[in-house]
Amino acid sequence: MVIFLSVILPIIFLVVSWSSCDAFLPALRTQGGFFIITEDVSKNGGNSRRRQLLQVGGGMFGIPFFGSSSENNDAQAATPPKQKGQTGPTNEIVKVVNGMKRRRLGGSDIFVSELGLGTQRWVSTDFNAPDKDLCFQFMDEAILKRGVNLIDTAEQYPIPSDGKRASEGDTERVIGDWMKDRKVPRSDVVISTKITGGRNVTPRNIQKDCEDSLKRLKTDYIDVYLLHWPQRYSPQSNWGQSLKYNLAYDTQSRKLLGDPTSFEDLCLAMEKLVQQGKIRGWGLCNDNAYGLTACSRTAKMLGTTPPCTMQGDFSILDRKSEENGVAEAASPFWENTGFMAYNALAGGMLTGKYLEIPAALDDPDRTRAMVTQARPRGRMDERGWGGTLYRYRSEPAQEAILEYNKLAKANKMSLTELSLRWCKQRELITTTLLGHTSMDQLKESLDFLTRKEDLSPELMWEIDRIHMRNRLPIFSSYHVGKDWYGEGEIGEPIP
Repeated sequence: MVIFLSVILPIIFLVVSWSSCDAFLPALRTQGGFFIITEDVSKNGGNSRRRQLLQVGGGMFGIPFFGSSSENNDAQAATPPKQKGQTGPTNEIVKVVNGMKRRRLGGSDIFVSELGLGTQRWVSTDFNAPDKDLCFQFMDEAILKRGVNLIDTAEQYPIPSDGKRASEGDTERVIGDWMKDRKVPRSDVVISTKITGGRNVTPRNIQKDCEDSLKRLKTDYIDVYLLHWPQRYSPQSNWGQSLKYNLAYDTQSRKLLGDPTSFEDLCLAMEKLVQQGKIRGWGLCNDNAYGLTACSRTAKMLGTTPPCTMQGDFSILDRKSEENGVAEAASPFWENTGFMAYNALAGGMLTGKYLEIPAALDDPDRTRAMVTQARPRGRMDERGWGGTLYRYRSEPAQEAILEYNKLAKANKMSLTELSLRWCKQRELITTTLLGHTSMDQLKESLDFLTRKEDLSPELMWEIDRIHMRNRLPIFSSYHVGKDWYGEGEIGEPIP
């Protein structure tokens, strides 16, 4: 030990001394090695003292520790080891169709377009819901002309429905009718649908609900079958607004309702559908890193098909899945799972339509707010949706939106374009699910997501700088009533 210290300490002293000498600090930055020496950034408005010797993911003096990022490791990262029963790494680009990239979903042999058609409000009772004819036009444009192959739906859709003008299951029926009417080869479309979550998820209901969806879709198989939200209590199933696990709530729930379906029974029920040829793959929606890892590890232990995807709320305002363990768990080196992002435009807030005149529920001019509610521009002007989607209208969220809008304008693009192109470039994301209420909206989304060039590293960094000043604003609020007693704006548990 003495010999080791006598050798190593002088070397450390020399390195530190060298790093403090301006004469030996070139503007050098390496991404895969051990040292990064940052240049003098004072000319760019930075701190002239910020010349540091940084260690980034490396070992001592270039000898990598486990998990270090050397050039050799960077090269290996592109080809992670293939897992048993899986055909390749998630998110790998396998082809381009009419300008639209298609990526591998998890380790499966299911390939999905970078834009997927979100269908939650198709033929619903919403004031601006697309009717059946317009839904047909959406699928004609996106799938038959523009290289999209993914449609995401659920047995609960459309939302909202009243059982009269619109009923649960109608959206699946519209998709099935379109495929039959247009005589679309089944292999040209990837259909993702969902079983209602919570205590509805039992082996019996998994079988029954899947078969009911197959009938409505008029098809022999579903490509991806998802749990709409977890089979168990989880704070993530409240759209991620509550992050704290509540042991008392879970305990009481189990006393009243019994234990939820186990991960073992869930995996075996899904495997039965796979073996019957009724589904090609399965996944989770509105879940978290624990749910993903537990499902995947249980499936591998049982020798059954692991989940191939997660689906979750994700946008420039809502990066939690990158920062709460989901991205790590989903990576090709671990569970090798895809990710379907929804609400990439934050319920319409990232379209910029509420920048000049606030959403009706936020507008201090109540006379104007009443006019806006009578003629809503979008969901945020409605009392129902506006309340449910409050997270995108919190004060911190709106401050962030203003900053992102300034950045978009400075780079000669709309806030919508900035938001969608940013989302597409995140390494977690396999596909972005987008709902539309007009053909113009759809064509705009298709144009943005088939742009060949990426947002520049400089612009991505400016976005990150805004993010660091207002991180995960959907969890924040400037007004929490003293008498709310543990509840947030819409009753979500706090913290």
